[in-house]
This record gives sequence, structure tokens and C-alpha cells, in this order.
Amino acid sequence: MPAVFKDHFSGVAAHYAASRPGYPDALFEAIAVYVPSTAEVWEPGCGSGQATRGLAARFAHVHACDPSAAQLARHWAQAQPQANVTLRVEAADQPSLADASVGLVAVAQALHWFDREAFFAGCERVLRPGGVLAAWTYQDAVYDDDMAEAAEQVRDHIDPYWPPERNDVDLGYQHYRWPFEPLPAPNLVLTADWTLAQVLGYVGSLSAAVGYRQATGRDAVADLGPLLAAAWGDPAAARRIRWPLILHLRRKPD
Repeated sequence: MPAVFKDHFSGVAAHYAASRPGYPDALFEAIAVYVPSTAEVWEPGCGSGQATRGLAARFAHVHACDPSAAQLARHWAQAQPQANVTLRVEAADQPSLADASVGLVAVAQALHWFDREAFFAGCERVLRPGGVLAAWTYQDAVYDDDMAEAAEQVRDHIDPYWPPERNDVDLGYQHYRWPFEPLPAPNLVLTADWTLAQVLGYVGSLSAAVGYRQATGRDAVADLGPLLAAAWGDPAAARRIRWPLILHLRRKPD
């Protein structure tokens, strides 16, 4: 029986689509070292398409799926239809793809939500011999030094409301029992130059902000935004935000 879908993001789908950072070219280039451009890609947990765009630019076809219809409704490829992107409302534990049909399985900031045993079994089935599983996660945002105290105060307020799966992100997925043998992966950093409004949108898209609202009945951004605003300065000024980005690469035996 499929695992119950833990839906943390349908209610904040608009925030998620507008406020999550995109991924650097270096990430996709690291994957392309091991995967030919002719590969078909399965991207489960695609959300609103932050990774789909980079995958579609480099590989033959991306089969992007997510169990949240609200997320897919705001997917990048809905507004800008792509001939080589297929969207489907579907969970990661029961892929509808044919056996040995893809050369790459790519999971962006979503693996901690999956039924991993079922998902890894699906990877074994749909990956071609020699195909690659690429999964990555980014951790807490790192702000400029003068923002550090305010950012830490915000974290202190929302930390109790993270779902337990968030701990997997903090550990960088290092404790997972992965299938297949590892491939070398570079150390990466995700960056964005954002205004205060963009940062507040990002905070509102976090699953901890959803938990905060459910537990307190209050909006995390309304409650905590003034902490960031007081340290930010000119709200229209952009600041560079950084996230440690951890990539895992595994190759199915030939």
C-alpha cells in the first residue's frame, strides 16, 4: 500500500513557486559528467519546477511528477510549456514509468519526504543499467554577518515546528541506506541575491512556517518578519543568501 502523502506545501504552493531559489549550473554540470544528454529523466517530488528547468535544458526528456496537484498547477512548465517535459500527479513510491526506461532519477530537496524503501525499489526498476540516481538537499540559509543574530532569532521561533523529516536535511542525507555505489560529487553552494520581500516569501514557504500556523493560528512572517526587517536596512536592497548544497550521486550497476 502506498505511504500516506504528507502534504506540507499545497497550502503554500504560491509562496513555494515564487520564493524557492533556483539551482546553480554547477549542480547540473556535475550530474552531466555521468549522464548523457540523450537520457530520459524521472524527477519525482518536482514541486513547482525549480530543478526541472535545469534538467530539461540538459537532457532529452524530463518526466516530472509530484503528489500535490496544487504544486504542479504552479510548475514552471505550465506557464512555459516545454516539448521535453511531461507533468504528472504521482507519488514517488509507485512510478508509472516502464522498466529500465530512464538514465537519470533526479530528486531535488524532496527525498526526506519519500517512503525511501519503496522509492529506492522504484529506482532499481525504472533505471537503465548504468543509470544514475542524483539526490540533493540544501540546508539552513546563511546570511551576512550583520543579519546572523536576527536570522537565528527567527530560527529559534520556528525550529519547534519543523516536521521530523527536517532532521534528515540537517544531516545532509548522510545516514541513508543508499542503493548502488557512490560516484564522486563536488561540494556546492546555492546562492540568491534577494530583497527583504523575497526572503520573507521564502520563510513563508517553509514547512516550519506551515507548522507554526497550524500550532499557533498565527502567521510566521507577520510575527517574525520584523526581526529580519530591523536588521535588513533598505528593504529594496538585495543581499546575497547562501545555502550549503549537498549532492549524492549513485550509479546502478551495468
